[in-house]
Amino acid sequence: MDAPEATALSGRQRGLITLSVMLATIMQAIDTTIANVALPHMQGSMGVFQDQIAWVLTSYVLAAAIFIPLTGFLAARLGRRRLFLICVVGFTLASMLCGAAQDIYQIVLFRFVQGVFGAPLVPLSQAVMLDTYPREKHGSAMAMWGMGVMLGPVIGPTLGGWLTEYYSWRWVFYINLPIGIFTVIGLMSFLPETAVDKHRRFDYLGFFLLAISVGAMQMMLDRGESLDWFNSLEVVIEAIIAAVFFYLFVVHIYTNERPFIDPSIFKDRNFVVGMSFMFLIGIILLAVLALLPPLMQGLLGYPVLTVGNLLAPRGAGTMISMLIAGRLVTKMDPRIMVCAGLLLVAHSLWEMTQFSDQVSGKFILVSGFVQGIGLGLIFVPLSTLTFATLGAQWRIEATPLYNLVRNLGSSVGVSMAVTLLAQNTQANHGAFVEYLSTNRIGLQQAIDLGRIDIESVRGLSLINLEVYRQSQFLAYLQDFRLMMWMTLAAIPLLLVLRVPEEAVP
Repeated sequence: MDAPEATALSGRQRGLITLSVMLATIMQAIDTTIANVALPHMQGSMGVFQDQIAWVLTSYVLAAAIFIPLTGFLAARLGRRRLFLICVVGFTLASMLCGAAQDIYQIVLFRFVQGVFGAPLVPLSQAVMLDTYPREKHGSAMAMWGMGVMLGPVIGPTLGGWLTEYYSWRWVFYINLPIGIFTVIGLMSFLPETAVDKHRRFDYLGFFLLAISVGAMQMMLDRGESLDWFNSLEVVIEAIIAAVFFYLFVVHIYTNERPFIDPSIFKDRNFVVGMSFMFLIGIILLAVLALLPPLMQGLLGYPVLTVGNLLAPRGAGTMISMLIAGRLVTKMDPRIMVCAGLLLVAHSLWEMTQFSDQVSGKFILVSGFVQGIGLGLIFVPLSTLTFATLGAQWRIEATPLYNLVRNLGSSVGVSMAVTLLAQNTQANHGAFVEYLSTNRIGLQQAIDLGRIDIESVRGLSLINLEVYRQSQFLAYLQDFRLMMWMTLAAIPLLLVLRVPEEAVP
């Protein structure tokens, strides 16, 4: 479907197309995090070690990162509708195989296949939404599309925890069956096909270079923390491979007549700056989600279902602000909304630096809700601005890159957060130990009251345990503070974004 044809669609057809592609988006987005809370149950069921079960997540993310860039070529050769249907059917079948897996090898393989078919779903849905709605309604279209992309990772842990608690970890994957069926029916009934370019050649070398670079980077980010980063030969090799192959890829696309990705797309300033912002959003979105559940369960003692309930308002805030932003994006300068969103996110992260081991559930809920509102205010106008000055012919090439940098940002964010958490915990522990002295009033009172016996191994162990607990708690707050400063540092980038004249109210 070409962009001009958007005006020929009826309101009913637009609505049904939107519903169909949003089901696919939500299904894929939820699966990025839904399996996280089920990992301990999978590990017990299959009798494997923690580093082995972690490949259930790694294989999915790795496959998605490698195959997202293929979306543009496949859509041109097969047609967008046909590719969409193939991916939804493949994703659904792979989900069922994951649920039925009997050992670790099967589930890792099927998760990889699930990632392969799931990779094109989000960029395809974004391109369809942009082409289904005329330019003046792109803000509303991106609001609807963004709700699926942003809410999926937030809803995933809650839904995964509920299904695992009351049914089985296998239902984390089986839940995709009804969604997949309804999506296929909707796409077959309402989504028109695009023109097919049978003469388009595939740049095998370009794809190979990019796939190796992205795959090596993903492996480095995923395994770096557990292998002590660059003290590990494996991580060093992966970093070198990622850098060398990315350099070769850049040289290739600028010297080849028909490259895998046309470098002309990077001449659009808004697109390049928008991708930079999306990388940052990817860091914040999943890094916070990776930190909060273990903080709440491990240090604050919340049960898994309570954790899910306290995180849910974050998604509600995102949904509400996206609906508002979709209506306001054509009535005010979108950069003002992005700035307001960044300030709200930074404020919520500052509130999270005020957490203590006595923090109330209400305070966690409110800070998450404010953060969700901020993310929604960023996402909609940012997506609109990113594609506002880009020609319609580039959309199917641009949307995979836009989503690739978001995924890479998420990987960088999680790796950075987990690594800094471990390093700061160790540093804080060393600093706190220096303050342990019987000259300290608090420690002396505990000894006098008989609560701690520093002459026994058990007493010293209890002291060390509490010191470690407080060291780790402070490390969480230090992670939140770093993300707050990163968010504020992104605000000057807004000056580089250009608002098209027709978009200025």
